[in-house]
Amino acid sequence: MTSSLRHVSGWILSLLVATLIGFALVLIGVSVHSGAYSLNVFVRRGWTRSVAVSHDDPRLSPSMRLALRDHAGDAAAGAFVWRQITQGFEVTELPVVAEGIEVDRILLARINPKRFRFVVRNKPAGNKELADWMTELHAALVINGSFFTLQGTPSTPIVSAGVRSGPVSYAAKHGAFVASANSVSIRDLTKEDWRSAIRDGDDAMVSYPLLVAEDGSNRVTANPYWLANRSFVGEDKAGMIVVGTTKEAYFSLDRFAAFLREAPLELKTALNLDGGPVACQGIALKGYHRDFCGHWDLASHNGRPVLLGPAFGRRRWAMPIVLAVLPK
Repeated sequence: MTSSLRHVSGWILSLLVATLIGFALVLIGVSVHSGAYSLNVFVRRGWTRSVAVSHDDPRLSPSMRLALRDHAGDAAAGAFVWRQITQGFEVTELPVVAEGIEVDRILLARINPKRFRFVVRNKPAGNKELADWMTELHAALVINGSFFTLQGTPSTPIVSAGVRSGPVSYAAKHGAFVASANSVSIRDLTKEDWRSAIRDGDDAMVSYPLLVAEDGSNRVTANPYWLANRSFVGEDKAGMIVVGTTKEAYFSLDRFAAFLREAPLELKTALNLDGGPVACQGIALKGYHRDFCGHWDLASHNGRPVLLGPAFGRRRWAMPIVLAVLPK
């Protein structure tokens, strides 16, 4: 090998070593700053980025561009029919119609708590997506839960298998999902303290906002330009538990609340869960399968829309907190 070739090979080797060291330092920094959750997200799913967009940006879906119009019309429910998968478990898809076209679709399940039990689970490591949870829990249904921190831990109080976690000090004025062997309900935290509400549950989680309140009041004040895939858990007037996930990102939270209050679902209460790409719903029951995760999260910074998305690829997000439905 000539001296010039040895020089080039040495330079390439040095560059490779420097790159590997730099990558290792990045991984160490991510791990030190945010723990296993962010490390798993970075290694397994890539990282996210925020991109400033206009209201008519082609990177947004047609439904989102319509929702961002200043004079976008109110949405109404289209025709739908419940389908029974097994006794006490029904599914449907509810079309959302605005200006004569379908702008979104809500994947719904309606479950009898006398025949199914509900559990809340948290894995802060960030190494589980929807399919992993479905398999591990042998669940009939899994939907994403409430909000979480950069470390993958609950940012609101939760109870999982009788063990409480999340913040000890917390101001809650919206709602809590509370499940025990004897009852499942959405509790209004303007009427009771969250500590006493979740104390009644083997599994529970505080979340916000309360989209539908039993007293009919409007509890939602949100930026109308924050659009995302949405998830919720609710209770209808017959005592059935209803969960839903939007396929699109037409709804801001205030519009979503108004839609659910008017939709023919007979909801007594409905509690918002986390949204965006983590808004996932899976069903595996009696040969019926549903497998969906969101994609959209559009925030507003200084009055300008900012789209959150993957830096590359379309890999699914981890789900640190889930609500699962299991046969009794």
